[in-house]
Amino acid sequence: MSTFRSRSAVLAAATTAVLALALTACGGNDDTGTKSAGPANDAAAAAASADSSQSATDGTTTTTAKSGDAAQNTGTTKTGASKTGTSNGGAKTGGSNTSDSYAYAHPCKSGDLSVRVYPRQGSATQHVIEVNNVGANSCGLSYFPQVSLGAAKASDHSGDVQPKVPGGLGGAPAYPVKPKTAAIAVIDLNPKGGDGMTWINEMNVLADGDHMPNADTQNFDLGPDVKVLDPKLGLYRSTVADAVSSMKRAGTS
Repeated sequence: MSTFRSRSAVLAAATTAVLALALTACGGNDDTGTKSAGPANDAAAAAASADSSQSATDGTTTTTAKSGDAAQNTGTTKTGASKTGTSNGGAKTGGSNTSDSYAYAHPCKSGDLSVRVYPRQGSATQHVIEVNNVGANSCGLSYFPQVSLGAAKASDHSGDVQPKVPGGLGGAPAYPVKPKTAAIAVIDLNPKGGDGMTWINEMNVLADGDHMPNADTQNFDLGPDVKVLDPKLGLYRSTVADAVSSMKRAGTS
């Protein structure tokens, strides 16, 4: 009987142990529940990663925008401070129109010139022919003006007198005249001061006989008591003194 109880006690103890193990095993299965929280954490991590990725994307977008702004700023700087239009336009384009080479290729037009004729101070027989360029660009004139001397009221000018001019001409294709400057020629109506023709009272001047039509000729009154004999005309020069020197060589080769 005591043996039976002893076995029952052993069996009871064994059963208790088995139950305890079973309970322990069930408790171990709670790890699955703990692990089930893992995906939630992974989801949170993924969300955080997504946020981070979005932030990175936003950062890229911001960087791109800044880069675009920089490009825009660069474009604005180049366009706004145009070197061609503002800094260099007048120098390269406007400047070329006042050069001698431009004048050689562009004969003067009557509308761009103002012609004056007046007695030379200190001389009783010499007159100054002053051709002013009132245009915006340089232009070219023939080496000397085309001049004839006659009677203002004459119906036939075939007998008009033409002055002698220097010979041996050559060099540049034209006499260049810059804007707001003058080409000056001097004519001596009576270089020797002898008895001359008294019927002449008018000087006819064509600033450029090589390129202008005769219709552009201008007439200037010489006044009374003018005596004309073997007149001499010099080349265009920039000063009256140089024009006088050129006139004195007229009639020589």
